[in-house]
Amino acid sequence: MQNSKLYSILEDFNKYEQNRLKKFLLSPYFNRNEALVLIFDILTDHINAGNQGEIFKEEIWEQVYPESNYDDVLFRKNCSDLLKLIENFLAQQVYEENPIHQATYLIEAVGRRKLERLFNSTMKTARRLSNQQPFRTASYYLAQYQVERNFYDLMELEHDRTAKRNVEEILNNLDRFYLGEKLRYSCSVLSQQSLVSHEYKLLFLDEITSHIEKYKFEEVPPVAVYYQIYLTYIDPENTIHYFKLIELLNKYGDLFPRNEAEFIYTTALNYCIKKLNQGSRQFLEEYFNVFVILLEKELLLTDGELSPWHFRNIVVIALRLDKYDWTENFINNYKSYLPESMRENAVSFNLAQLYFSQKKFDKVIELLRTVDYEDFTYNLNSKTMLLSTYYEIDEIEPLYSLMDSFRTYLNRHKNFPASRRSLYTNLIKFTKQLTKIIPGDKKALEKLKKEVEEAEPKGIASITWLKEKIAELE
Repeated sequence: MQNSKLYSILEDFNKYEQNRLKKFLLSPYFNRNEALVLIFDILTDHINAGNQGEIFKEEIWEQVYPESNYDDVLFRKNCSDLLKLIENFLAQQVYEENPIHQATYLIEAVGRRKLERLFNSTMKTARRLSNQQPFRTASYYLAQYQVERNFYDLMELEHDRTAKRNVEEILNNLDRFYLGEKLRYSCSVLSQQSLVSHEYKLLFLDEITSHIEKYKFEEVPPVAVYYQIYLTYIDPENTIHYFKLIELLNKYGDLFPRNEAEFIYTTALNYCIKKLNQGSRQFLEEYFNVFVILLEKELLLTDGELSPWHFRNIVVIALRLDKYDWTENFINNYKSYLPESMRENAVSFNLAQLYFSQKKFDKVIELLRTVDYEDFTYNLNSKTMLLSTYYEIDEIEPLYSLMDSFRTYLNRHKNFPASRRSLYTNLIKFTKQLTKIIPGDKKALEKLKKEVEEAEPKGIASITWLKEKIAELE
């Protein structure tokens, strides 16, 4: 049974959900077959006991039908019926979570039965619930459209041919839903195409964007926001689109649920990254600001945890902006959100980065000298930082010792791509040459500068720091 669809689906239910499902199965409105409840109990008991040993169909049959011979056809039918009830339960859960859907279906039911005395109250309830929705996604306008369409049908039942119909409300909400969804999926395609070259045929996109450009739709959050995202993709050199997007997010950012908000703000973040890669210093502050918004809205947290890589990226960008106090507060305030298994390493490494930026080199050495990171990215970066620190405080003997052990580490890990290994071997080589240059030896300095320039296109770790140290000897 463990390999059956029924069993695997039940494994996804926690005990709270199992109890709700049990109540659903016990309701005579949904189920009158007691055998299905027994099968459910047997399977969930086995799951809750930790799946100890195999459980077979025949064993379950003996507990459900102790006085009957095993009937495979009936057993399969029972399992199939139970699975359908579970599917109905899942659908019912979603239905109950969305009161506006309940209200629109109620209007439809009232209309079908021509229950005129309920017309006004059901419409008032639907409109009230619709206006109380916390988000203004395209789905909000779809719900508004459904409410107004059902109201139109109710008005038809009243046979008042002279009354003005709510056709404008119906069509306006339908347009807002369509435009918002069309742009959302178009932006998703454009985002994907920046990574892989899939081809999509998107009908009417030119006509839609021309229409939006003409009529603006700035009062409709999903249309306004996704249109700006669309413009950042098709016209990335015009930074006005990005700043307009940020302006709209300041206005509408809280009107999107987590999944959409995450995509929207990540789009802004990625735009900043592209600009930074193009050498635009202006977008360093923008990149930081978007990260702060993501933190404040808890969009960087997954199941209550913050990725160590997000943690590190935030520290790096804050330090590049010389936000030392902010960085220290961030590390202290958010370290508890890191996965426990990686917390100690992440905190020590990022504190070391802070101390290095503040030139508190003794603290850097104290944190990094005795730490052996299991993750090779942390390991490479910590060795790089320690190498720079020893050079900064003129500790030549420990520096040379580290260079030797660093080179051995790189040679031992053959799984590193050659291009990545050369980043660090170049840093070791050029740092060693730096230590041997006598102040005032212009010939040796020019030779080193030329070699660094020639090697730079292939990559050198900590190239900015290396150039700074060369410049100090000039």
